Amino acid sequence: QVQLVESGGGLAQAGSSLRLSCEASGLPVDYSSIGWFRQAPGKGREAVSCITSSVGRTYYADSLKGRFTISKDSAKNTVYLQMNSLKPEDTAVYFCAAGEEYRYNCLLSELYDDWGQGTQVTVST
Repeated sequence: QVQLVESGGGLAQAGSSLRLSCEASGLPVDYSSIGWFRQAPGKGREAVSCITSSVGRTYYADSLKGRFTISKDSAKNTVYLQMNSLKPEDTAVYFCAAGEEYRYNCLLSELYDDWGQGTQVTVST
């Protein structure tokens, strides 16, 4: 049984940083695709970033490149999302998701079978 637990969300000021964690159990992050998605109030789900394969290929939404960094700790079976220079428009519930290892861009939500409960990120001005 796959379980994904997000943590690290909270209230942050614009310009500050947060690091989200997605601890996975029931599947190895090294041989899976792990994605971060977010959903702001009144908006649809948006792909943020993903990491796939044992070599850790990473992908980012174009609008977030340079501010967000995804990484993994294989020993902890955990994937992180480092978010820098936060903006109020980053306010959303952030979800991590897991799916099969995928050779190409893994930002498609259809690739993912399992989802965490989400962690709230609120960025104030």
